[in-house]
Amino acid sequence: MNENKVRIVQLEPLRVARFHGFGEGPEDIAWKKLEDWAKPRGLLDFTEAHRIFGFNNPNPAPGSPNYGYEYWITVTEEETAGEAVEIVHFPGGLYAVAECIVHDPWEDIPGTWQRLVAWRESSPYKAAEHQWLERHLHVGIPGREFDLDLYLPIAG
Repeated sequence: MNENKVRIVQLEPLRVARFHGFGEGPEDIAWKKLEDWAKPRGLLDFTEAHRIFGFNNPNPAPGSPNYGYEYWITVTEEETAGEAVEIVHFPGGLYAVAECIVHDPWEDIPGTWQRLVAWRESSPYKAAEHQWLERHLHVGIPGREFDLDLYLPIAG
C-alpha cells in the first residue's frame, strides 16, 4: 500500500446511535437493528450527516464461530436514546484511512487491514489506542458487494 492510497484523517468527535449483534454473522444481526431504527427516520442515505461505522466487538476467538459486531450511525442532537438504541459519544482521533473495495468480504477486508497495518509499520506513525473503524459506504456497482473506508488508529 503506497502513501497515495492512504489518507491521514483527524476524525472529529461523533455522536452516534449504537447497535450490537453477537453470534454467527453478527453483522447481519446488528444491521437489522440499525435498519429497523434508522430507515423509518430517513437516516439510511449514506451521507456525511449519517455516516455508518462498524467494528468487531468482541473480536472472533479461535475455534468459535461466534463474535460480535457493532454499528454506529452518526446522529444529531434531536435523536434520543430509547428501548432499541443507545446514544454514545466518541471522542474521535487521528487515523490512517484506506479504501477497501469488497468483492469477497472474507478476503478483501482482512487483506486490506493487513496492508494498512504494514503501511503504518513502515511509516513515521505509531499505533494508537482509539477504536479501529470500518466506514460503510453505499455502493451500487455491479460485481461489488460494497465499499469500506478502513480507519486505523495512529499517533504522530
